[in-house]
Amino acid sequence: MDDWRGFAEQMASLARDLLAQESVHDTLRRITAAATELVADCDAAGILVLRGGKVQSLAPTEQVVVDSDELQGRVGEGPCFDAARTSSGERQFRIGDFTDEAVRWPKYVPQARRLNLGSMMGFLLFTEDEDLGALNLYSYRPGAFTGADETAGWLLASHAAVAFSSARTHAQLQEAIGTRHTIGEAMGILMGRHRLTEDQAFAALRRYSQDHNVKLREVAARVCERGTMP
Repeated sequence: MDDWRGFAEQMASLARDLLAQESVHDTLRRITAAATELVADCDAAGILVLRGGKVQSLAPTEQVVVDSDELQGRVGEGPCFDAARTSSGERQFRIGDFTDEAVRWPKYVPQARRLNLGSMMGFLLFTEDEDLGALNLYSYRPGAFTGADETAGWLLASHAAVAFSSARTHAQLQEAIGTRHTIGEAMGILMGRHRLTEDQAFAALRRYSQDHNVKLREVAARVCERGTMP
C-alpha cells in the first residue's frame, strides 16, 4: 500500500456510501465488496458471525467464503472463527501462507488448502458496546497480504463495524415503530368491535400471545388481517 492518501480518500467516500445504504443486508454487501476493491490481492471477502454457537456467513462475495466459514465452524478453529468469538485480546489474525506448516490452526489449515486458499486475514468487528462478528479477507495467492494490507483491512473493519452497528440499530428502530403501529391498530379494532378499553384490548392481545406462545406483533398482525382475535 503505497498511496495512503488515495486510500484515505476512498475510505472517506466509502463511509458516506455505507450510511446511504437502505438495509443491513445492503450495508454488509457494500462492506465486503469494498474489501475486494480496497485491499490489494483480496480475492474474496465475507462476514462471519456466531449465533448460538453456530457459524453464519453474511454477504460473502464468493462461495469459498461460505465454505471456509463452515469449515471453521465444523472444526471449531480458524482466524475468523477466533476473531468472532473473542471478547478480549487479539482482534485481528492472519495466515500468511496456507502452504506453511499449520502450527496455530492444525485442524483448519490443511482442509482449507483444498479450497485453493493461499492466505487470509480476519478482523473483529466491534464498537465500544458490542462485538458484531468478523470481517474475513481471502487471497488465492500464498503470501499475498503484507503488513500494510493488514493495516488497510483493520481500517476498513473499523469503518465497517460502525456502519454495521448503525444499520442494525436503525433496522431495530424501524421494526419497533412498525410493531407499535400494528399493535395500536389491533387494539383499535378490538376496542371498536368488543367495546373494550385501551387497557383491556392490550391485555387481550398479551394474554393470547402468552397462551399460544406467539409474538405479540404476530397476534396484532392477525387481528388487523381478520378484524378480530384469531
